[in-house]
Amino acid sequence: MDISPTCCILAAICATVPAVVLKLCKSSKLDHIPSVGYSSWLGSYVSAVKYVSNASRILQEGYAKHKGTPFKVPTLNRWIVVLGRSHLEDIKNSMDDELSLTETANDSIKADYLFGPEIGANPYHISIARIHLTRNLGLYYPDIRDEVYTAFEELLDLKDDAWKSFVATETVREIVCRVSNRTFVGLPLCRDADWIDLNSRFAVDLATDANILKMFPMFLVPLVSKILPNTAASIQRAMEHLDPIIKERLSCMRERGDDWNDKPNDVLQWLIDEKQESSTRQLTLRVLTINFASIHLTTNTFVQALYNLAAHPQYIHPLREEVEAVVRQHGWTKKAIALMRKVDSFLAETLRLEGVTTTSVQRKAMKNLTLSDGTFIPMGTHLSVLTHAIHHDSAVYENPGVFDPFRFSRLRDNESENARHGMVTVTRDYFPFGYGKHACPGRFLACDELKTMLAHILTFYDVKFEDRISRPTSVHWDLNIIADPTIRVMFRKRTDN
Repeated sequence: MDISPTCCILAAICATVPAVVLKLCKSSKLDHIPSVGYSSWLGSYVSAVKYVSNASRILQEGYAKHKGTPFKVPTLNRWIVVLGRSHLEDIKNSMDDELSLTETANDSIKADYLFGPEIGANPYHISIARIHLTRNLGLYYPDIRDEVYTAFEELLDLKDDAWKSFVATETVREIVCRVSNRTFVGLPLCRDADWIDLNSRFAVDLATDANILKMFPMFLVPLVSKILPNTAASIQRAMEHLDPIIKERLSCMRERGDDWNDKPNDVLQWLIDEKQESSTRQLTLRVLTINFASIHLTTNTFVQALYNLAAHPQYIHPLREEVEAVVRQHGWTKKAIALMRKVDSFLAETLRLEGVTTTSVQRKAMKNLTLSDGTFIPMGTHLSVLTHAIHHDSAVYENPGVFDPFRFSRLRDNESENARHGMVTVTRDYFPFGYGKHACPGRFLACDELKTMLAHILTFYDVKFEDRISRPTSVHWDLNIIADPTIRVMFRKRTDN
C-alpha cells in the first residue's frame, strides 16, 4: 500500500504535537540555564515553531543578552543549550563518551534509520579522509586542476567574448560534484551525468526524509523510516553505478594481490583496501556519506564567494595579480595554491561573514558532566557554539559586518602569524569547519578545490551579476545559511588576458 506524503504529515502532526509539548515540558533538568523565548510548556512550543524560520535572529539575541554564558532555546525536537566561545576548550578536551558529535549527527539526520547503524558505529571513512586523503593531496592535485579546467570549459561553453548567463548554484554544484568525485571515484564516473545528478540531489533527499522522521515520536521512527522513498531510491541508484566498479576491483585484488599495475588511487579504493566492508551496499553508503559531507558545503561556500566577486569587482585586479605571479613561478601546482594568500583570505572572509551554518560546533552529552565554569549539563542534552555570532562579534573582529577580503592575508604578513590565519586553520576566533579533534577532516581537500576554482575564474573569465549590482542576501532557515539559489551570474572569456 502506498502512503502519500500528506498522510505522513497529518499522522505526524497528530502524533507529534503532544509528544513535542511533553518533551519541551521535561526541561526541569535545565531550569538552572536561562531560556531565550518562552519557557512555559505552551510558550516554549510557540518559541520552537518560531525558531524554524528565525533561528539565526533568536540565537543572535541570546548571544547578545547572555555575553558568552550558557542559555537554552526550544526547538521542535528538543531544548538546545548554547555555549559561549570560552567553552570551546571544554568541547576540545572532552572524550567521545562524554560529548558526541556522532550522536548529534544521528539525531539530526536519523542516519541509523535511513542508512543503517554501521556508518555511525564504525566511521572508518572519517580516518580515511583525515589521514589518507590529506596526505595525498599533492598527488591528487593534477587531477583536481584538470577536472576544474575541463568542467568549466564544458559547462560554460563560452564563445568568443560574449556574456552568457547561468544559475550560479546549479552550475557550481555540478562543477564541485565533478571535481570532488574525481578524487572519490575517479574517471569516468565523476563525469557521468546521472552520478552527478544523484549526488547533487542526495542531500535534499536525505534532508527530506530526515525532516519527516523528526516529525514523529521516537517509537514510530523505525516503522516510518521503512516507507520513506527518497533516501532508499538514491542508495539503490548509486549502487547500480558502483556495483560493476567494486566487483572489478575486488576481482583484481583476488587475482593480483593488493597491488597491481594501474591500481586506482581514489577514496573508493582506499575504502576497499581497508577490508572492513566488501559488499556493494556497504561501500556505496560510505561514498554517499563522503559526498554528502563534501559537496554542499563546498558548493555553498563557492557560490557565496562568487557573489562577493561579482559585487566587489575592485578586488579582482589584486587577486589576479597574485594568481598570475604565483602560477608564473610555480605552475598550477599544490605549492602554488598554498602560496595564494589573497585568494585564501577572500574565501576565508566569505566563510566568516556567511558560513554554511549558524553553529558549526554541536555535541550531545552522553553522561552528566560539569563544564569548566561550573555549569551542569545533564545526560542527553544537545549543545552548540554559535559560529555565526562569534564571527560577527566586534570584540573578536574589527568592523565585523564589513566584507574585508584581505583581512586574513594582512594578518599573515606577520610570519609568526602565518599558519594561524589560513583558511583551513581552526581557532577560537575562526571555526567554520568545527573545532577540536572533530573539525571537518575533508576541509583540506575542500579548500584546495575552492582556491583552484577561484583562481581559475580569475585567470580565464570576467564575472558579473545578470540583473543586479549588490550582493544578494543569504537565506536563513533553521541553522542553515544558504546562498540565494535563484541568482544568475554571467561569465565571458577574459578580455584583458
